[in-house]
Amino acid sequence: MNELKQVGEILQPTYEMGLVALSYCISVLGAFVALTAAQRIRSGREINWLNLLAAGTALGGIGVWSMHFTGMLALNLGMASGYAGLETVVSLIAAVAATCIALAYVAHNPADTPRVLGAGALLGLGVAVMHYLGMFGMRFPGYIVWSWSVIALSVLIAMVAASAALWLAYRTRSLAARGVAAAIMGVAVCSMHYTGMAAADFVCTSPAGERFATPQGFLVFSAMELPLLTAIAAIGMAVLIGYDQVLQRAYGGAQARRG
Repeated sequence: MNELKQVGEILQPTYEMGLVALSYCISVLGAFVALTAAQRIRSGREINWLNLLAAGTALGGIGVWSMHFTGMLALNLGMASGYAGLETVVSLIAAVAATCIALAYVAHNPADTPRVLGAGALLGLGVAVMHYLGMFGMRFPGYIVWSWSVIALSVLIAMVAASAALWLAYRTRSLAARGVAAAIMGVAVCSMHYTGMAAADFVCTSPAGERFATPQGFLVFSAMELPLLTAIAAIGMAVLIGYDQVLQRAYGGAQARRG
């Protein structure tokens, strides 16, 4: 780690393993819904923008962004923390936008491996930006010292995971195959997140008696508010997107029978 810029105590973080497991389940849920929606992004030569947004929201918004904040809820630093609303919202937009752009780019020719790898690199960078922007929005009585080599490793993991996601998105037709692919994606996304967390040393500069004061500021949410709401919102979004996909499939089947 780099030299500390201020006097302070380096904290030893621990994780609530039940919430770590929940973060993985949320990532798998988002990936599964995204893989389902991705099958319908192309309609002939046209892009179905509704399905593209559904897949981007599922993978970027649920599988990555919601997983991130659920994983942050699992983090125990022995002090109070919060999250700035602006950075948090911008990180969500970055994750969804990067996912939509990458999926749209690959949808034009899913069999083109260089296209998949290029889009995967872009998506991986978008995921990394989301993660570290979310960390930048963290508020606590101290600061973070970063290990740049571990950050680089986390970005590499994100790019590999994103490339795998895009490759799987157009090659998983059966329900069972999508389930296996989503489980693999959950492992990849969580690996990136927790590797990124390992790159951070949390340094507390506040006296022991003041560490649990809730961070204050404009649009700053306490750590117990935002991540829990994020997890609930993720499940709600996944259910709505999944329901939309079921309706589309039922409507498509009815149209085919009429034709």
